[in-house]
Amino acid sequence: MPTIVTHAAVPLCLGLGLGSRIIPPRLLLAGVAIAMLPDADVLAFKLGVAYGHVFGHRGFTHSLLFAFVLPTLAMLFHRQFRARAGTVWSFLLVSLLSHCLLDSFTTGGKGVGWFWPWRDERFFAPWQLIRVAPFKLEAYLTTRGEAVILSERRCFPNRCGLNGTN
Repeated sequence: MPTIVTHAAVPLCLGLGLGSRIIPPRLLLAGVAIAMLPDADVLAFKLGVAYGHVFGHRGFTHSLLFAFVLPTLAMLFHRQFRARAGTVWSFLLVSLLSHCLLDSFTTGGKGVGWFWPWRDERFFAPWQLIRVAPFKLEAYLTTRGEAVILSERRCFPNRCGLNGTN
């Protein structure tokens, strides 16, 4: 998986680029949260769920079904986001789909369960450009963690001014 920062960058860039009149701060925050949400499935490891299981990492929370249902439910609360229902749905859908797409660009793991519940097969994008990130936070302080961060930097240079060089 890419790092949690990379998953948050997509809705941040999109929301900040569109401006607060289109993507209000509450919706922007929801987009960041929903973009990171699929990786909550790593908690399944603590419950003894195997990686390759449908409820394991990159399973149902990375599926197209999950990506369409969650924004549809959130759309019901569009007034709390201070945005139109269609804006809430489309922004959260793109935010959530970006997570799954980025994960499919990684060099490791078992792929993404895009088509669950219709197919159990997992998929990678044709190009694996991003080194798979470690699960443990302390692993980022190692050579492997540094390599992951550098691979993301090479894939997404100068986007949204997040690297501080603008």
